[in-house]
Amino acid sequence: MKRSTRATMNYRPLQEKTIVITGASSGAGRAAAIEFARQGAKIVLAARNMEALDEVEATCREMGALALAVKTDVTDAEQMKKLAETAVEFGGSIDVWVNNAGVLAAGEFTETPIEIHDQVIRINLMGYIHGAHAVVPYFKRQQYGVLINNISIGGWFPVPYGVGYSASKFGLRGYSEALRGELSQYRNIHVCDLFPAFLDTPGIQHAANYSGKILRPAPPVYDPQKVARAIVSVAQRPRKSVVIGSVTNLLRLAHFLAPGVTRSVTAKVVTSYLKKAHPAPETSGNLFAPLTYGTSIHGGWKLATDAQTRKRNLITSIAVTGIASGMVLLGILKSRKKNSF
Repeated sequence: MKRSTRATMNYRPLQEKTIVITGASSGAGRAAAIEFARQGAKIVLAARNMEALDEVEATCREMGALALAVKTDVTDAEQMKKLAETAVEFGGSIDVWVNNAGVLAAGEFTETPIEIHDQVIRINLMGYIHGAHAVVPYFKRQQYGVLINNISIGGWFPVPYGVGYSASKFGLRGYSEALRGELSQYRNIHVCDLFPAFLDTPGIQHAANYSGKILRPAPPVYDPQKVARAIVSVAQRPRKSVVIGSVTNLLRLAHFLAPGVTRSVTAKVVTSYLKKAHPAPETSGNLFAPLTYGTSIHGGWKLATDAQTRKRNLITSIAVTGIASGMVLLGILKSRKKNSF
């Protein structure tokens, strides 16, 4: 096959492509599967919760798409290789691979069991590396392919009381940049990173929690269907980096210009919340096994109809934006002061 023909295959319509999505049983992964189904793509769905995966497969098939559910643990490299083999057998190729499976863990660093930190790294970081290691050989043989990493704002902005999570997300940026450089000689193989802000998914309900308090996402939270649409868009028109949500850019710039200030302010905000939040029992969440609840796209965080709740969320959103903007301004002033000497 000529190279030009391979390049053309990279731009085939989605109806002719095979898509693999990890973490497809809920949240953004489930939303992405349905969005690809609307486009008529062949979809291979991967997660540990087979019952939820079967539901997503049925939904995709009802929409007229070909879909296959494959029970997969992303921490197991051999299972990920088998996932890739199964996808090729099912669709004839792997055109797009979406690394999406991820978990959360909250709590003081030393109060959180070390096995929790280990598992967060295994799922969030090694899971993506396992995915890339499984699919890139196929991409190289094809001379084309799109690898999409759903990373989150956590890849740019550290989360106090979430050390393992931050380590995994910062690590994902390094893995992706290094892999992108290594594959630069393959002009039709693309490594694309997505950085969404806080999402209205069941992720918080699934989180490991050693904070002793009920966890809630920091507003504003965004619809995971925005991420799904971004994934489909990048699959068709690959881009190195895509930011989802205006707050993401503000927080990213704030940390870049004034990292010390952002760390301090964020730690104070989280500490203040934990002091006021209602108590909750310790739990390892879905880190070691899937949960039977929270398999929908949305987590319900944006569905509150109480006027007082909406007002409180609006005030919090304005405060977050104001803090971020203030940190950006402070960083600029510090930079100017430093350069004036």
